[in-house]
Amino acid sequence: MPKITPFLWFDGRAEEAAGFYTSIFKNSKIENVSTMSATFYLDGQKFMALNGGPQFTFTEAISFFVNCDTQDEVDELWEKLSAGGEPGRCGWLKDKFGLSWQIIPSVLGDMLQDEDEEKSQRVMPAMLQMGKLDIDGLTRAYEGRS
Repeated sequence: MPKITPFLWFDGRAEEAAGFYTSIFKNSKIENVSTMSATFYLDGQKFMALNGGPQFTFTEAISFFVNCDTQDEVDELWEKLSAGGEPGRCGWLKDKFGLSWQIIPSVLGDMLQDEDEEKSQRVMPAMLQMGKLDIDGLTRAYEGRS
C-alpha cells in the first residue's frame, strides 16, 4: 500500500466521481464502493473518495498534474475531464465536480528548462495565451517561428 493516497471529499457523489475518473484514465479500476466512500485507482495511483456532504468544496489550491506524451492525449483528456466542467488557462481545467486538473504535454517542461534561455523565454508567453495547451504552438514559439 502506498504511503500517500489522495483523499477527496464529495457531496454525495463519490461513486459517480470514481466511475467518471476510471472511465477516462487507462489502467484504472474501482476497488470498493460503499454508501460513504469509494476506493479507486487511476493509472495505478490509489484514490479514496468520501461522501462527506456540502461543508467543503474543491479549490484550485489542489490540482492533479497529468503528464501527457502526445497532443492526442492532451486533446482526449482535456475534452473528457472538462465535459460539464470549466476549461481554464495554461492547461488548467475544473471537472464537473469542481476538481482542478493540469493537462500538460511533457515536452513543455523540457522547453521551459532549456539551456538556451531565449528559447525557453519564448515559450512562456505562448503558453499564457492558451487554454488547452497546443504542442505545435509551443514548438513554434520555442523555435522562434510564428
